[in-house]
Amino acid sequence: MTTSYDVLGIGNAIVDVLAHAEDEFLAANALSKGTMTLIDAASAEVLYEKMEPAVECSGGSAANSIAGLASLGGTGAFIGKVKQDQLGTIFSHDIRALGIHFDTAPSVDGPSTARCLVFITPDAQRTLQTYLGACVQLGPKDIDSDTVAAAKLTYLEGYLWDRPAAQQAFVKAAEIAHGAGRLVSLSLSDPFCVERHRDAFRDLVKGHVDVLFANEEEIKSLYRANTFDEALQAVRVDCDIAALTRSEKGAVVVSPDELHVLDAEPIDKVVDTTGAGDAYAAGFLYGLTQGMDLPRAGRIGAIAAAEVISHFGARPETSLQGLVAEKF
Repeated sequence: MTTSYDVLGIGNAIVDVLAHAEDEFLAANALSKGTMTLIDAASAEVLYEKMEPAVECSGGSAANSIAGLASLGGTGAFIGKVKQDQLGTIFSHDIRALGIHFDTAPSVDGPSTARCLVFITPDAQRTLQTYLGACVQLGPKDIDSDTVAAAKLTYLEGYLWDRPAAQQAFVKAAEIAHGAGRLVSLSLSDPFCVERHRDAFRDLVKGHVDVLFANEEEIKSLYRANTFDEALQAVRVDCDIAALTRSEKGAVVVSPDELHVLDAEPIDKVVDTTGAGDAYAAGFLYGLTQGMDLPRAGRIGAIAAAEVISHFGARPETSLQGLVAEKF
């Protein structure tokens, strides 16, 4: 089949609601700083009413990565579930306006479109409270075989793994991709995701994943490792490529026979870390699907992440394609 897309993302279709908050607010509302917590509809409404003036924009981890890919000049597609409601319309319009292929059928009943309440403290840490809503209805029937087979790489969002139907969707997509001679990538997404699904993630990585993304805490949790180096050595046995981010320490990219220690891209001020990992994945996958070597792909990931953390919000405000052209 002819390649139509560089990357297909499969993940939660979420509208992000971002606002500033003080540490005292987090404590008063029993929010665990720097993590993502799943909440129900009632809790989402209560917290929304308490938020300071907010910015609303389409989000979701894999969707953010595909948006970053588009900013780099790559071609992308996305599979994710929204409801046929106002937020669902906003999400669909926003992602299509970026030139991304998105035609997952919306739900006509059941939970409303998902939203993520993002509380950003003065130290630029983000605390996420996520109501998954319609996202949980995504299942194998939503995986379009032609779209998967037409993408050089299918990128799976770990946040989506909670429901059995989504797990079946992931495996279906991975099998279709590999059957078409394509690559499969996974983001572990969050340490809490790994804690909940460690064994299942280990099986998924070993059996279906070619390219893994994780930060230091996530990869150590996946292998119950005491040190980063111990986890690094374990993961290079299980998949072809692992891109392991370490915040201001940069990233380490490994394969069975390569290891590259890469610096973080310099930045004057960190404003908001929301979406940093998503942007890094966007840059890395863009480089990889364009045939670049691992260090160059990692450098593009670092450039993309630096742009996103320099402002409020999880998606690029400056053309990443232009930024990369300036750096190389």
